[in-house]
Amino acid sequence: MTVTAPPVRPYQHYVYAYPHKTAYRRLPERPRLADLWADESKAALSLYAHIPFCEVRCGFCNLFTRIGAPDGLTGRYLDALERQAIAAREALGDRGPVRFANAAFGGGTPTFLEAAELERLCDIAERHMGADLRAIPLSVEASPATATADRLSVLAARGTTRLSLGVQSFVEEEARAAVRPQRRADVEAALSRIRDTGIPVLNIDLIYGIDGQTAASWRLSLDAALAWRPEEIYLYPLYVRPLTGLGRHADAATADRDWDEARLRRYREGRDHLLAQGYEQLSMRMFRRADAPPQGPDDYACQTDGMIGLGCGARSYTSRLHYSFDYAVAMREIRGIIDDYTATEDFGRAVHGREVDEDEARRRHLLQSLLQARGLPVADYRRRFGADPYDDFPAELERLAARGWLAKAGGEALKLSDEGLAHSDAIGPDFFSPAVRAAMADYELK
Repeated sequence: MTVTAPPVRPYQHYVYAYPHKTAYRRLPERPRLADLWADESKAALSLYAHIPFCEVRCGFCNLFTRIGAPDGLTGRYLDALERQAIAAREALGDRGPVRFANAAFGGGTPTFLEAAELERLCDIAERHMGADLRAIPLSVEASPATATADRLSVLAARGTTRLSLGVQSFVEEEARAAVRPQRRADVEAALSRIRDTGIPVLNIDLIYGIDGQTAASWRLSLDAALAWRPEEIYLYPLYVRPLTGLGRHADAATADRDWDEARLRRYREGRDHLLAQGYEQLSMRMFRRADAPPQGPDDYACQTDGMIGLGCGARSYTSRLHYSFDYAVAMREIRGIIDDYTATEDFGRAVHGREVDEDEARRRHLLQSLLQARGLPVADYRRRFGADPYDDFPAELERLAARGWLAKAGGEALKLSDEGLAHSDAIGPDFFSPAVRAAMADYELK
């Protein structure tokens, strides 16, 4: 009797960074940042500032953010972020060149800050970190309600090259179902204001898999977004995570295979429609208009170059250690972590993190390359590690090939097929190390 293995669940884990933050732990030795960065290359760094505030928390959101900011909390938060920036820049030292190749403000919702506070955030990045925001790509996330003319004017004047608007759905009933109440007229007005600023790249985020969404309503949202000819569109599958608004009310049916199939259908419909409209697919989620201006720096590689994260929800990456502050999803825990952050005076040491040994570095390099449509240049991998990815990950790559998820392209590129890209959220977890899997499984949700 032949036993057929159950099909792979396509939506397991969005791998936007590896190792995941739930694999981080408190660092008992609290290493000095100056020691961590002493031998690192600092010629092409990425700068990320995290603003953990939103006007409303969407039902699907498991990001590190809180609703509102009473009693001058945003000012105290920026005070702490400034202290952290000063400590981080001191840790980078002056023995070699220190240069930032790109910058991003995320959250949360950075545009929750008022216009004057956004000016201060830019000042911190420029004066204390030394990032020339007008000379490098700067990406900022926004919501329709906070994309006001005065805030957008500040961002445009300070060098923002990409503005990402979290729309999720142009269908008001779907927005309510995702606990993201908004009027389409308000979304359209925000998009009009963004276009008026002349910021070169507009990105619109859309979500598929919302309760009640159909092929017709999904096409409506896609076409409403396309009407603005955004340079980028991100298509995100809906996840229902523990401790989120939707997660608290989910039943077993929410995660069944019918939902998986529905999301795959919406994904394929969205992908095919965007490709037909002149967009190129860069990853499972990211689509860029073929004639859009280039956005990424030529001399920064996420696989090898470091990142400085400012803010209590931000991560920093060196070649040997990824570090941050504590992580939570539940609102009470998040509020406590933010309060602790704003009270911190000494930011000269790493508090939470995870070491990245040679094995983890190989996994990270492969994941951050293979999950992109252009794939992994095998020569780059060989040059960095002195080995072949087929030798390092024979079982994992054999499984991908057996499922038809590897493209049969010749030459030196290891690429996913179209169906492989569609299953990126199943492929990523297959490359997690046993140690990272165990740490994530042992993480106590809070």
